[in-house]
Amino acid sequence: MTSVDEVRYLRTEPSMAFPHGRLLALRGETLHVLAPDGWDRVARTAAGARSITREEAEDWCEREGWNPDLLDAVPY
Repeated sequence: MTSVDEVRYLRTEPSMAFPHGRLLALRGETLHVLAPDGWDRVARTAAGARSITREEAEDWCEREGWNPDLLDAVPY
């Protein structure tokens, strides 16, 4: 069982609008997507998304021009 404070990161499949996919974060039962205004809560459906490590999420942030510190700001 995972801790409520633990965050799992996922990445969606690439699309025309998001060539490197979108970054998702799952904390407990709450799923968030990284959006221009920060983390937005979304329905708990991550169909097609694959689990990635924290390091892969940091790489994604750097490649996309996001501050990797956002990974520490996933809401509850």
